[in-house]
Amino acid sequence: MIKQLHLDHSGGLYIYRTHNEKLRGLCGNGFSSLMNYLDLIFTNCPNEYFKDGPRSSMLKMNLNNLDIRQVAGHEMSTLTRYALEINKERFTNNHQKVQVFMLENDNKTIAMEIPVWLLKSEFDSFKRFFNSEKPLTGHIDILRIEDNKVWIWDYKPRASEEEFASTQVFFYALMLSKRTNIPIEDIRCGYFDEKHAFLFKPDLKLINIRTILDFKEN
Repeated sequence: MIKQLHLDHSGGLYIYRTHNEKLRGLCGNGFSSLMNYLDLIFTNCPNEYFKDGPRSSMLKMNLNNLDIRQVAGHEMSTLTRYALEINKERFTNNHQKVQVFMLENDNKTIAMEIPVWLLKSEFDSFKRFFNSEKPLTGHIDILRIEDNKVWIWDYKPRASEEEFASTQVFFYALMLSKRTNIPIEDIRCGYFDEKHAFLFKPDLKLINIRTILDFKEN
């Protein structure tokens, strides 16, 4: 039911997992390209992209006019509290406690630690943004399907203190859109802990020349 692959990326070990039954049940209605992409990773992940180059988690820039909604007691926070308690002896890493619990028990979660990437040719001003010609890469913590939208979620143990988490998750959305051809309008973003969730709609208008200048200053 759960399929997994160990990936040695960026000097760390990532365990990519998908839930086959939920994947086929939730992606069959308009998200077949997502299902195909998640299946393809098991046999054809370009591991060389992840050896060096820019990473989404390291981006320190602000998005332009971001409209983000903070929600206390969100479903993701409730699931996180259960996960940290139920899996407290099973895993030492809180990310795994949360991710595996959701993959096994949440009926909307289809995959975890999903590798994504963005090539120079796929994004205008790539070199100005990232000061590199090598692909931007990242690993999405949790993928869910809800209300016919693809939700990208990142677990942050102190979510309310995060300054650039929205930027990280935004670029996850852009990378996933490029990899699957799913319009970014059909993707939603969020990050969370056991108390709060922060939600927003990704839009290319969130990045512009001001974003680049802010990035250079940081």
